[in-house]
Amino acid sequence: MKKRFLWFVFVFFAIGVGLYPLLYFLNDEPQGVLSQKTPAILASAAWNTAFRLHIFLGGLSLLTGWSQFNGKLRRSRLSLHRTLGKIYVTSVLISGTSGLYLAFYITGGMVTQWGFGLLAVSWLFTTYMAFVKIRALEIQSHQNWMIRSYALAFAAVMLRIYIPIMLAGLGMEFIDVYRIVAWLCWVPNLLVAELIIRKQNKLITS
Repeated sequence: MKKRFLWFVFVFFAIGVGLYPLLYFLNDEPQGVLSQKTPAILASAAWNTAFRLHIFLGGLSLLTGWSQFNGKLRRSRLSLHRTLGKIYVTSVLISGTSGLYLAFYITGGMVTQWGFGLLAVSWLFTTYMAFVKIRALEIQSHQNWMIRSYALAFAAVMLRIYIPIMLAGLGMEFIDVYRIVAWLCWVPNLLVAELIIRKQNKLITS
């Protein structure tokens, strides 16, 4: 029962935040992080293209990635599992690359630039390793790298949880929150991913 509840929460947030980018396409007024950007950045065609690619395909990675951990789907619909996996890898490639570009223009200076920049690089690297391992038919290693990759994708979820809590609950200034969340949204995720991987590897070898 506990596992089912946690799975439901996991999928709920993955789908909910995965659909969140649609709000940017339905509303022309600057909202969220856009409200913190200068008119010069908002007027940049390159920045706007990168931003929309990042959030839309980042959302798509959340929508497709959670299904890769559904053992029943892998066993009964392997072709669908592979198709969704290809969509996920392609989404990460584009979203991660555009996210790295956006990091150079991020609000908050070097602290947030390094935080979100390293997140983008780590997301690209872990997804690349997951792709390499499945091509080599190293299934367990592939699964381990996918756990890491999706933990980093889930940074988008944690970011949207932490920011309102710190702003409304703790009364912090946005710029201070953003500097903290640039690291908090993904480093703990990666640590949890490593704990999950170690636990699974112990079960396999025991």
